[in-house]
Amino acid sequence: MSRIGKKIISLPEKVEVSLDKSNVVTVKGPKGTLFQKVDSDISVNIEDRDLSLSRPTEQKRHKALHGLYRSLIANMVEGVSVGYKKEIELVGVGYKASNQGNLLELSLGYSHAIFFSLPNELKLSTVTEKGKNPTIILEGIDKQLLGQVCAKLRSFRKVEPYKGKGVRFVGEIVRRKAGKTSAKK
Repeated sequence: MSRIGKKIISLPEKVEVSLDKSNVVTVKGPKGTLFQKVDSDISVNIEDRDLSLSRPTEQKRHKALHGLYRSLIANMVEGVSVGYKKEIELVGVGYKASNQGNLLELSLGYSHAIFFSLPNELKLSTVTEKGKNPTIILEGIDKQLLGQVCAKLRSFRKVEPYKGKGVRFVGEIVRRKAGKTSAKK
């Protein structure tokens, strides 16, 4: 089994962590502030520049929560200090992306354009270079929100295995299938 929960989170210089009486962990850093409610069974210990979590028993539920909250808090610390960035490319003839502020306009081969409004916590930019696929760049401090928005964008046009067209991450490897013409030879 994983021992993620036992790892100590070392806090960078400019990051401050506080815990209030209702078990809400607040992480402040140069990029912003994040909050996370922690289950009452899990105890959070802050000593100097180290943060650790402990569980009361070896029950399966407590083990699961221990690792979960340790990962969530570690992601919050990394988010407020460094931040997260995801790049998504649109692969297909005529696929386009443009933005005005946090409103994203996508042309993905449908009869209509898709307008998608992003949360204010994320920064959005689009890049369109000649000879390359259009790219959407998302940046933010909340890893969970960033992943959720990326999943929603990918759901607009899933990558198909025959031609490889669709919305995918930059550098993602797509397993291609042979078409029905390969059976004739």
